[in-house]
Amino acid sequence: MSVRVDSWLWAVRAFKTRSAATAACRSGHVKVNGERAKAAQPVKVGDEVRIRVSGFDRILEVRETIVKRVGAAVAAEAFVDNSPPLPTPEETALLPRRDRGAGRPTKRERREIEKLLGRD
Repeated sequence: MSVRVDSWLWAVRAFKTRSAATAACRSGHVKVNGERAKAAQPVKVGDEVRIRVSGFDRILEVRETIVKRVGAAVAAEAFVDNSPPLPTPEETALLPRRDRGAGRPTKRERREIEKLLGRD
């Protein structure tokens, strides 16, 4: 059985609303098995779903397909979270930052930032 990716993300409480999950799919923040996902793309058991939230990737493996929003305990059983741990405040202080008011990064600078953060 398969379920729409936006509906599944909402049901497992990755997003507060289904429209927020749909917007994340539209803006390219959701990938299923390494490919950009549209909101209506089906997910099935065993698929890997990557979500970009607040600049960090969250990697979820589908264990169970659910359509309706359920309690937090049941939702936690519907996926396996393979996300790397979030950096500590000490680690984030070491990350390079752009000067405030420096403007929008150029394409080259953006690619260098993505490379530095390990997002190829």
